[in-house]
Amino acid sequence: MSLRRFGSVARAGLSGPALLLFALLVMLWPGPAAAWWNDQWTLRKKITIDTGPSGAGISDAIGATPVLVRLHVGNFRFGAAKEDGGDLRFVAADDKTPLKHHIEKYDSLLGEALVWVGVPDLKPGAKNDIWLYYGNQKTPAAVDAKGTYDPDTLLVYHFNDRSTPAQDVTAWANIAQNAVPSADGAIIGQGARLDGQTALMLPGSPSLVVAENGELTWSLWIKMTAPQPGAVLFSRSEGTNGLTVALDNGVAYVEVANGGSAQRSVGGAAITAGTWHQIAFTAKGAQITLYVDGNQVATLAAGLPTMTGVAQLGRAASAAAPAPAGDAAAPAADAAPAAAAPTGAAAGFAGDIDEFQIAKVARPAGFIKLGAIGQGPDQAKLISFSVDEENAGWFSGGYFGVILRSVTPDGWVVIGLLGIMALISWYVMVDRVSYLNRVSAGNTIFLKHFRETSTDIGGLLQLDNQENDPSFGGELGKKQRKVVHAAPLYHLFAAGAQEIRRRFAGGGYRRLSPQAIQSIRAVLDSGFVRESQRLNRLMVMLTIAISGGPFLGLLGTVVGVMITFAAIAASGDVNVNAIAPGIAAALVATVAGLGVAIPSLFAYNYLTIRIKDVSSEMQVFVDEFITRIAESYELPEEPVKQAAE
Repeated sequence: MSLRRFGSVARAGLSGPALLLFALLVMLWPGPAAAWWNDQWTLRKKITIDTGPSGAGISDAIGATPVLVRLHVGNFRFGAAKEDGGDLRFVAADDKTPLKHHIEKYDSLLGEALVWVGVPDLKPGAKNDIWLYYGNQKTPAAVDAKGTYDPDTLLVYHFNDRSTPAQDVTAWANIAQNAVPSADGAIIGQGARLDGQTALMLPGSPSLVVAENGELTWSLWIKMTAPQPGAVLFSRSEGTNGLTVALDNGVAYVEVANGGSAQRSVGGAAITAGTWHQIAFTAKGAQITLYVDGNQVATLAAGLPTMTGVAQLGRAASAAAPAPAGDAAAPAADAAPAAAAPTGAAAGFAGDIDEFQIAKVARPAGFIKLGAIGQGPDQAKLISFSVDEENAGWFSGGYFGVILRSVTPDGWVVIGLLGIMALISWYVMVDRVSYLNRVSAGNTIFLKHFRETSTDIGGLLQLDNQENDPSFGGELGKKQRKVVHAAPLYHLFAAGAQEIRRRFAGGGYRRLSPQAIQSIRAVLDSGFVRESQRLNRLMVMLTIAISGGPFLGLLGTVVGVMITFAAIAASGDVNVNAIAPGIAAALVATVAGLGVAIPSLFAYNYLTIRIKDVSSEMQVFVDEFITRIAESYELPEEPVKQAAE
């Protein structure tokens, strides 16, 4: 709700309590302000993954995929985050759904970080947004490497382990069987180095078993030292069955041996030595597709054979290749001449490798291309960062934000009623204080001139005309006369003057009997009661706020606690994280009730004292006024005696 709308409503004629109530509704109305996932985090930035024509230009399906987020001093404030990056949180575009992530590298001193974020559904040809939150020194780390990848991902090696076997970060725990030298400055942080002699052995776990004509996705980043014939990147064999991924003088190919018959993909350009490239292939049914840097370069009309043996990186398995020409397998080699020649020349790969992944499904082409662009040197085409947004709301400390978001609808109803009660009590406070200030000012001016006027009260009363307003010798100006008119003492004086004037309306001897004076006192006493009622007007609303506010807040708290425990019982999730927000939110109603009652209590006591002072002043004036009337209009002694006889 905008201020312009509020102003139009105010001009429409609302005033007093109605306007204050409307102001409260404006403050409580849920506006279109930017959401904030959790107020305990003070900073956030939007990360845009652009798969459209202006970005990576991916038109094929992508699906759920881990996205590499590179942070550096140009796009991230390392000084505002925890030293280990434990406060990093990634949230979906709806700013509500947390995303799984894990950190491959985080160096706050150098200002470098590599974070993998599992994005559930990336759309091709569009801009996909996620949020990065940070700036919470108190929160524990919440990395989840296993959750970053889907269950179909069987193996992921980041090669960020020095002098130890490569660790699998997926849930399948397919740890390498041996260690190879590490390589600094790889395409993604740290990599591994292969010398063409020593292979990196993969475990023979059941999860890595390949079924006949099964599905598979394989990818690896490489930087070859120099072109060489038959440089094997990956090899796996099972008797006469085998699978090989290799480079022939820089040209990538996939070779499948099934029952001793070998088939190899043909096509593609040679890659350049000394530069990083991603080699990947997918297999599904009787089709194998080879990709280089995310682009399809060759296909092979063959299915995967059954393989249960150990696989390795960087060297050919001893039984992976078909037999050389001249033995019993020669006819098969003649049937597939493209496969026979390079087999005998197969050698180990010499160069650096990084980011090795295997999945048991055939990933779509968009998935492969996104990985090549998002992990490679052209990542800037895919990912962009917005400027930091700071949480500068009233509850930026975090705790109040968490509490208020946990308040149930019934709690908001109670808080709304208390808000209305608070507005009414504040209106009463302002109204009574303003009225008492006017009363005090008017009484002070009236009494000053009343007591300084001649003791001849007849002149003060101006009994020869119908004007009730005393002139006080013409000393009061127009503004002061207006102030005096609001004074209760003036109202009492006017009532007494009217009674005296009524008795002397016929002219003649201007004297009052004791009975007449008592009658005038009765009129003044009734005027005193009316003025007292005017002084105490609306004070009952403060007493209601004082006594009713805490009880109404307590009602909201009790109902909120009941709902919290009922929800816990229904879900069966009994832990402090489930209970604490609901209880804290329920207590907000009690706090609101006390917030209404405490100011009302202070104001009530203050106003009561001031009202008593004015009441005492009126009582004194009545006595003083009656005394002066008696002195001025007392019957002479002779008429009194005659009246007695």
